Amino acid sequence: MGLRVTTAAVADGDKAAYWSGAVSRSLVPVEVLPLPGRPFDGLLVSHRLGYVRISTLEADAARLSRTAALIARAPRSEPQVGVGVQVSGRAVLEQDGRRAEVRPGGLVLYDTARPYAVDYPERFRTHLFHLPRRLLGVPERDLRQASATAVGPDEDCGPVLLPFLGILAASAHAYPAPVGDRLAGSVADLLSALVAQLALARAAEEPDTPSAHLVRRVREYVDRHLGDPELSPERIAHAHHISVRYLHRLFEGEGVTVRRLVQQRRLEACARELVRRGRTAPTVSAVAQRWGFVNPAHFSRSFRAAYGVSPREWCALRNDDAG
Repeated sequence: MGLRVTTAAVADGDKAAYWSGAVSRSLVPVEVLPLPGRPFDGLLVSHRLGYVRISTLEADAARLSRTAALIARAPRSEPQVGVGVQVSGRAVLEQDGRRAEVRPGGLVLYDTARPYAVDYPERFRTHLFHLPRRLLGVPERDLRQASATAVGPDEDCGPVLLPFLGILAASAHAYPAPVGDRLAGSVADLLSALVAQLALARAAEEPDTPSAHLVRRVREYVDRHLGDPELSPERIAHAHHISVRYLHRLFEGEGVTVRRLVQQRRLEACARELVRRGRTAPTVSAVAQRWGFVNPAHFSRSFRAAYGVSPREWCALRNDDAG
């Protein structure tokens, strides 16, 4: 069942607060500030497609802000990746000190775990796609590099991604749950590709030191060998002709140890597979073994520590969300 909220019957002085509450409940908590001295009306239509929330916002000129205070009030909420597809009007998104202007036909990516603001200087219509951040399976550093980057219809993954997202926004309510699950998986895959492409482009603009290049090679090696149960710092160091000590030193500035990186990436791969397979899902133990976990009990404990639920409960929550 979808959600539709309009300010048409709300008193003029209450329209912005009413619409702000609707957006906050449907997506993530935000503040809405209309441009001073101008009338404001807003419409929100929102649907679920598997684990992807698709919302269409249409409103008069305003600024939408997700502040650090709003984020701090819900510390246990699931971080989401958001993509805004601009249909009409302009949008200017700011995050992490970067600014991206999006014109009709383009898109911009953002991370709801960090503050951001979007200015709509005129009446606008936009499609917003929100999905759990960890289901993309991309490193946090790549997501930071890709956020607040505008993509036009002829740039990067735009020629593939934009038409697909436009079709889903228009027809998300029409798909039965099994089809919606598969389409949601396709959205996650395409966004992962977009993040990787944008992160590589931004990294190419930055000075490339030998250590930064080696860290990228190590991360790529880890992703290629997640299914190998023998993947370890010793194996990784040997493959790159460096000592284990130097490998650990390389990752001192990465915010994650090498062992933790391997486990994190394996858990992300398992979470994605468990959530995408629908009724044809293999057993939890089979998924764990495919991604390098030898001990099912250890896998379950690690999964619960990372996600707050067991692997079986994770699948059940997916089914509840799809419903």
